[in-house]
This record gives sequence, structure tokens and C-alpha cells, in this order.
Amino acid sequence: MKKNAVISVKSISELDKKDAIEVITPGEFIIEEGVFKAIYKETELSGMKGTVTTINIFEKDFILERTGTTNTKMEFELDKTAISLYNTPYGVMDLQIHTEELEIKIDENGGDIRAKYAMGFSGQPPIMTEIWINIKVQ
Repeated sequence: MKKNAVISVKSISELDKKDAIEVITPGEFIIEEGVFKAIYKETELSGMKGTVTTINIFEKDFILERTGTTNTKMEFELDKTAISLYNTPYGVMDLQIHTEELEIKIDENGGDIRAKYAMGFSGQPPIMTEIWINIKVQ
């Protein structure tokens, strides 16, 4: 089942708590074989124009995938560390994500995800970041 949706993604890091990044955009909400998917196109505002973001949402975890000018697959599962490659037009970075808090409330009408995680690039100290995702089916 595919529905139109408005997808809001807000992110804030401990580096600058006053400077949250928020994108609100039209997209698609798909339910197929027990997996919820939110799909949207990135804009110039996010710095990733030409990239499509797909959020695959499961009962206890989610995967954020980007393809296009930026390519990555970021996995968020409570108390787990995931390693991914973050491929940008400026080069490839090794990224580690350790999910410390995770709330997923999703159904056929959309819902909310909140995750707090430590994100670090190879050789750098991790940065605590929080992300909120809201999906409103149209």
C-alpha cells in the first residue's frame, strides 16, 4: 500500500544545541510485508540535492538509506553499534553509530520515531545527536 505523506526530520547535536536542522517535505509512505517505508527527495536546504532518502522502519529498529549525490546506510537499533560508509561528493567517511535511546510508534497512518545516538567518524570522538522523524499520511 502506498500513500502520500508529509515527512518531517529534525536533528540536533550536542555541538550546537541551538542550531537544529529540520526538513519538512512531501514524500511517500509505503507498507509492504510488515515493513513501513518513508521515502522523500532531499533538497538544497539539506545540502543533499539529488539524493533520495528511504527510511525502513521495523518494530525495534530502523534503517536510513540515502542514494544519489550522497550514499549511506545508517542502522539504528537500541544498544547496538553499526558501522557504515558515508559516501559524499567530497569523499568517503567511515561512520559509527551507537544508538542509546530509541522510540518507534508507527502504524498505517504514519507515526513518530525518536533516536538518541553517538555518531563518530573514524579517529574522531563521537558526537551525541538526537533525531525526530514524523510521518503524516495525507
